[in-house]
Amino acid sequence: MKYAIEVVPFGEYSDPRAVVELAVAAEESGWDGLFTWDHVAFASGIATVEPFVTLAAVAAATERIKIGTNVTVVPRRPPHVLAHMVAALDLLSGGRFILGAGAGGVDREMTAFGGPGDIRIRAEMFDEGLAVIDGLLSGEAVTHRGPNYTVDNVTLAPRPLQQPRPPIWIGGLSRSAMRRAARFDAWVLYCADQNGGVQFAPEKLKQSLEYLARFRTSGGAFDVAVNGHTAAGQSALVREYGSAGATWWLETLHEYRGSRSDLLRRIAAGPPKG
Repeated sequence: MKYAIEVVPFGEYSDPRAVVELAVAAEESGWDGLFTWDHVAFASGIATVEPFVTLAAVAAATERIKIGTNVTVVPRRPPHVLAHMVAALDLLSGGRFILGAGAGGVDREMTAFGGPGDIRIRAEMFDEGLAVIDGLLSGEAVTHRGPNYTVDNVTLAPRPLQQPRPPIWIGGLSRSAMRRAARFDAWVLYCADQNGGVQFAPEKLKQSLEYLARFRTSGGAFDVAVNGHTAAGQSALVREYGSAGATWWLETLHEYRGSRSDLLRRIAAGPPKG
């Protein structure tokens, strides 16, 4: 099991400097990564961090921990722009970047800017965009003509440091999300509510992974990331998820868990290792 902090980047943590402070503390305290959400919640009046700029600052302030999005809404950006951003962050971080990707579950964050409110359209854009991103990050000359995107014989340069490309983690709880995740490097899912209550229990995770395994076409490494809340010294729930198949625990940090000092103390206590 690996352990990361997951920063909910609203309110106080819409300031990139606050996220960098948590990241530095996490690296000093033995955590393995930092992830942050990718939202434009300011469309609904909620202050929100810009994740890629913020993660660039985190990359510059740290040396060891993995960094990533959990998750980026692929239909929100042209896939060539997103691939270019990922490659740059992977180079800047020395090969530590992970792209968590999703179709987008908040309609307002799309429709406020003229994007599609229909999740079926976003799912189509997600799959098509992922194909383009996968090809570009892998160093292929990409030619693509689809209903949403066109690429005319383009090779991304410079390439990311990680080969064949940075890991792509797929988010979502639906069966379609599981099938999509099976084609990539990991499945990342939200298992806890705002108060840390379990919404997706370890037993349900085990059953879901049995379903997902039916669609795996590669025998390579595959990660499963779950999130939740633990107090210092608590590890029983994390062990249960590990036994069910989880390989990453994401400790979710947000304003509702207390002051910044409270969160820094939780980080300093270290990962919930059994």
